[in-house]
Amino acid sequence: MTSWRDTASASAQEDLDGLLNVVLPLAQELLGKNGQFYPFGASVSATGEASLTAADPGLVERQKPDQVLAGLYEGARASAADNRAAAFVVDVLVNGSDAVRVELEHRDGIALVVLVPYEPSTHKRVPKFEQMSASPGEPQVWIEG
Repeated sequence: MTSWRDTASASAQEDLDGLLNVVLPLAQELLGKNGQFYPFGASVSATGEASLTAADPGLVERQKPDQVLAGLYEGARASAADNRAAAFVVDVLVNGSDAVRVELEHRDGIALVVLVPYEPSTHKRVPKFEQMSASPGEPQVWIEG
């Protein structure tokens, strides 16, 4: 089976791996503290600097997670010229199980969805992440046309 790594440049692989290494520990920490989290994002600038992105906290409290995610997509599209990769992180249910979904995208045309199932924690402990899986995703930022 062909992997996305077979066609991705070394820099794209490094950018997407780096984003995953930034967002997954934060998602795990937020789940441990709060038992859930609102969608958040991260990006890699054209100069290679990673940074986190979030929706306006005032809006988050009044919006559903899908609306927050749509706002994150919009913000990433608005700054696409200044970035080379983006990640969007959402707490989801997949087949009745909790999971963290990370949508990764690179300006080179790579779009992936990484799912990391987890066992919810009790007493504000860090949840146990299980085996992650990756599949092709739909571009949200660098959309052709």
